[in-house]
Amino acid sequence: MASSSSSKSQKPLSPNIQLYRPQLTSVLSILNRVTGVFLSIAAIALVIWLLAAAAGPQAYAIVQAGLASWTGQVILFGCTFAFFLHFFGGIRHLVWDTVHGFDLRTIYMSGWAVVAASIVMTAVAWIASAHIGK
Repeated sequence: MASSSSSKSQKPLSPNIQLYRPQLTSVLSILNRVTGVFLSIAAIALVIWLLAAAAGPQAYAIVQAGLASWTGQVILFGCTFAFFLHFFGGIRHLVWDTVHGFDLRTIYMSGWAVVAASIVMTAVAWIASAHIGK
């Protein structure tokens, strides 16, 4: 009798998350939360940049040098993509708030549209900024 109770205690109480294959819907849901946190941190960095600009040319030059570095550019690119992914994901949720787009095919189409629009708009923003900066 003791062996059957010990075998029951070794079984997980709920399905193991590692058994499931990540799906677009779950990945986008997680990314929406991650980008929200990332953008909140980026907002603090934006305030630091504005304070440096207000503090004078020396402080601004220091912050601007950090932003112009390779690491700064990667972070800015990530911020741009995070902004667009969060933005288009928010629009998708607004559509869902109207009780539209809940069939499985539309959910996947809108999910891929969010990803594609985020990639395209990130590229457009960076190309436009490169041409404006010249």
